[in-house]
Amino acid sequence: MHYPSETLSGHIAENLLKAKEIALNDSRVPEQLRNYLQKALDVALGLDPYLDAMATSKRKTSPDHIPGDAEGAESRVRLQETHSSGSLNGQIFRMFVHMTRASKILLIGKLKGYSILAIAEELPDNGKIFACAEVPYLGVNSQEAFDYSSDGKKISMRVGPVADILEALHAEDEHFDIVFIDADQRNAVQYYSFVMDNHLLSMDAVICVENTLMKGQVYLENVSDENVLAVRKLNSVINSDPRVEQVILPVQSGLSLIRRSPVPPDAVIESKKEVVRDDVFWGCNRRRILERLRLDGRVAYVTGGGQGIGRAFAHALGEAGAKVAVVDLVLAKAEAVVCELSLKGIKSLALAADVSKPEDVQRMVDAIVARWGTVHIACNNAGINLNSASEETSLEEWDKTFNVNLRGLFLCCQAAGRIMLNQGYGKIINTASMASLIVPHPQKQLAYNASKAGVVKLTQTLGTEWIDRGVKVNCISPGIVDTPLIRSQELRPLVQRWLADIPAGRLAQPTDLQAAVVYLASEASDYMTGHNLVIEGGQSLW
Repeated sequence: MHYPSETLSGHIAENLLKAKEIALNDSRVPEQLRNYLQKALDVALGLDPYLDAMATSKRKTSPDHIPGDAEGAESRVRLQETHSSGSLNGQIFRMFVHMTRASKILLIGKLKGYSILAIAEELPDNGKIFACAEVPYLGVNSQEAFDYSSDGKKISMRVGPVADILEALHAEDEHFDIVFIDADQRNAVQYYSFVMDNHLLSMDAVICVENTLMKGQVYLENVSDENVLAVRKLNSVINSDPRVEQVILPVQSGLSLIRRSPVPPDAVIESKKEVVRDDVFWGCNRRRILERLRLDGRVAYVTGGGQGIGRAFAHALGEAGAKVAVVDLVLAKAEAVVCELSLKGIKSLALAADVSKPEDVQRMVDAIVARWGTVHIACNNAGINLNSASEETSLEEWDKTFNVNLRGLFLCCQAAGRIMLNQGYGKIINTASMASLIVPHPQKQLAYNASKAGVVKLTQTLGTEWIDRGVKVNCISPGIVDTPLIRSQELRPLVQRWLADIPAGRLAQPTDLQAAVVYLASEASDYMTGHNLVIEGGQSLW
């Protein structure tokens, strides 16, 4: 019987099997020792198959289509042959790509073709893999084989002396989010050093090095194999490099994970220029700018969250780390958005409320506090727009518009503001409109325009009153947003007229507003208050 020995556990199993055979042929070996040998062999033999089986596979296939000629068929067969041998590392690499949100990757050495496709599948559409090797991965037509997969088109094969390829990438000012290196090659130390010395890594990049245990031989004594000694040297060089931190995982043939070390306070700067180490250098409160946009641990609500802009806000705040209460006049709409958020692992809560009613607003806030203890972020987005000529605008239409757009918003600001003022921190984000700045046309919407102008003035007033007690109040003024609300029979003929008035040449999408609400909800905007953030594709400028 043959047992694979390519991996560390396979090599252990192979040696245990030989020991077991010797034990079985020697009557002097106690039965108890034979049993323990068998148990150890079972553990060693079972590890790799179990890891493979437990690595969830969502792989599509190997290339969607590969040419039918002999060389194309050969490439297809080789890709299929690597399915089993490269699947686990392929899954691990895919996981790293996802966790680091990588978009540009450098591969140095001959990683399995199937693993490369696995990585490519996880990249965004504009992602790129630069695969560098002395010889093609799959023969002369390897790039052609990759190109016949939709994801393979993200792979750029560069064949030739790796040192020359790295020099060329450096000359092109390329930098990468992940660098994969196969340690089982002659010049791996030089490749690693070149990557580090020439800043081919982006700031938060990760280096993954395969084959760093060499069946355990790297830590055995009296080893003379040149390849093993080369890998041992590589591991030692990385471990002693003050610029990085390293950990080796005993997976397959060994997988090293390396990341850039945080800059120590006493780090030596190899420059005659003095480096100023202040909050700009270290980050405010030692948090980098993207970390300061995170909302982890924050509690938010979004009124009008069951559709359109509010739905987009709920997703954005949740993706940034907040718990989100989705509030809507219609509970079923709020529940539908909560269902979406739950699929992403976002903690959320569906509530029904009519924001024009003080008792509903108070019940909404009380429910959130009862569930999560407080409110940090109040996103007051609920609003209506009833179009009519000014001379025909009824008092009922005026009151209904103001009751939701301004009275309701005031009630929400006040109810949430009391909690925030009491705790000394809070972010209130109101949805105003471009209509607070200009008179959109040709639609007639007097009540809406006036109510949204009121939202801006309310925001400015609260923003100045409350900032010294830790509560910042800002608003977002969207332009015309492409939501189901503007696709009615009455408004559809106006779309072309609107487009002619927008320098951007298109309507806003709900996703165009998401980054703004996250910024205003985060600590990154702590010095901003009473501001009207206009996002309208330039329409208010014409």
